Amino acid sequence: MSLDRAQVQKVAHLARLALTATEEEQFTPQINSILDYFEQLSELDTENVPPTTRAIDVSNVVRADTQATYAHREEILDCAPDRDGEFFRVPKILNDD
Repeated sequence: MSLDRAQVQKVAHLARLALTATEEEQFTPQINSILDYFEQLSELDTENVPPTTRAIDVSNVVRADTQATYAHREEILDCAPDRDGEFFRVPKILNDD
Protein backbone atom coordinates (compact mmCIF):
# COMPACT_ATOMS: atom_id res chain seq x y z
CA MET A 1 0.00 0.00 0.00
CA SER A 2 1.29 3.41 -0.89
CA LEU A 3 -0.22 6.86 -0.51
CA ASP A 4 0.28 9.65 -3.00
CA ARG A 5 0.30 13.34 -2.15
CA ALA A 6 -3.43 13.76 -2.89
CA GLN A 7 -4.28 11.03 -0.38
CA VAL A 8 -2.02 12.67 2.22
CA GLN A 9 -3.93 15.93 1.61
CA LYS A 10 -7.23 14.08 2.13
CA VAL A 11 -6.02 12.46 5.37
CA ALA A 12 -4.76 15.84 6.60
CA HIS A 13 -8.14 17.39 5.77
CA LEU A 14 -10.01 14.62 7.65
CA ALA A 15 -7.69 15.12 10.63
CA ARG A 16 -8.28 18.88 10.38
CA LEU A 17 -4.61 19.57 9.80
CA ALA A 18 -3.44 22.47 7.67
CA LEU A 19 -0.30 21.23 5.94
CA THR A 20 1.94 23.33 3.76
CA ALA A 21 3.09 22.00 0.40
CA THR A 22 6.51 21.36 1.93
CA GLU A 23 4.97 19.35 4.79
CA GLU A 24 2.86 17.32 2.35
CA GLU A 25 6.00 16.53 0.38
CA GLN A 26 7.89 15.61 3.56
CA PHE A 27 5.10 13.53 5.12
CA THR A 28 4.19 11.48 2.04
CA PRO A 29 7.30 9.25 2.12
CA GLN A 30 7.24 9.15 5.93
CA ILE A 31 3.64 7.90 6.02
CA ASN A 32 4.44 5.38 3.29
CA SER A 33 7.37 4.12 5.36
CA ILE A 34 5.06 3.64 8.34
CA LEU A 35 2.50 1.80 6.19
CA ASP A 36 5.26 -0.45 4.80
CA TYR A 37 6.26 -1.35 8.35
CA PHE A 38 2.67 -2.27 9.24
CA GLU A 39 2.51 -4.37 6.10
CA GLN A 40 5.57 -6.28 7.37
CA LEU A 41 3.84 -6.80 10.72
CA SER A 42 0.81 -8.28 8.98
CA GLU A 43 3.05 -11.10 7.69
CA LEU A 44 3.56 -12.37 11.25
CA ASP A 45 1.61 -15.42 12.39
CA THR A 46 -0.48 -14.20 15.33
CA GLU A 47 -2.96 -17.05 15.32
CA ASN A 48 -2.08 -18.28 18.84
CA VAL A 49 -1.20 -14.89 20.35
CA PRO A 50 -3.84 -13.58 22.76
CA PRO A 51 -4.95 -9.95 22.30
CA THR A 52 -3.27 -7.50 24.66
CA THR A 53 -3.50 -3.83 25.46
CA ARG A 54 0.09 -3.49 26.69
CA ALA A 55 3.41 -5.06 25.85
CA ILE A 56 4.06 -5.75 29.53
CA ASP A 57 1.69 -6.92 32.24
CA VAL A 58 0.64 -3.97 34.38
CA SER A 59 -1.98 -3.78 37.09
CA ASN A 60 -3.41 -0.66 38.64
CA VAL A 61 -3.79 -0.70 42.40
CA VAL A 62 -6.77 1.43 43.39
CA ARG A 63 -8.96 1.65 46.41
CA ALA A 64 -12.59 0.69 46.27
CA ASP A 65 -15.02 3.57 45.86
CA THR A 66 -17.11 4.15 48.94
CA GLN A 67 -19.86 6.67 49.44
CA ALA A 68 -19.52 8.93 52.44
CA THR A 69 -21.12 12.14 53.66
CA TYR A 70 -18.73 15.06 53.97
CA ALA A 71 -19.15 16.80 57.31
CA HIS A 72 -18.17 20.26 56.02
CA ARG A 73 -20.52 20.55 53.05
CA GLU A 74 -21.06 24.30 53.50
CA GLU A 75 -17.32 24.96 53.22
CA ILE A 76 -17.26 23.32 49.80
CA LEU A 77 -20.42 25.03 48.60
CA ASP A 78 -19.11 28.43 49.77
CA CYS A 79 -16.18 27.99 47.37
CA ALA A 80 -18.45 27.58 44.35
CA PRO A 81 -18.36 30.47 41.87
CA ASP A 82 -22.13 30.11 41.40
CA ARG A 83 -24.45 28.31 43.78
CA ASP A 84 -28.11 27.35 43.81
CA GLY A 85 -29.06 26.32 47.34
CA GLU A 86 -27.27 23.04 48.06
CA PHE A 87 -26.00 22.65 44.49
CA PHE A 88 -23.26 24.01 42.24
CA ARG A 89 -24.61 25.98 39.29
CA VAL A 90 -22.69 25.24 36.08
CA PRO A 91 -23.02 26.52 32.50
CA LYS A 92 -25.35 24.61 30.19
CA ILE A 93 -23.34 22.43 27.80
CA LEU A 94 -26.07 20.55 25.91
CA ASN A 95 -27.90 21.67 22.78
CA ASP A 96 -31.65 22.08 22.70
CA ASP A 97 -31.76 19.34 20.02
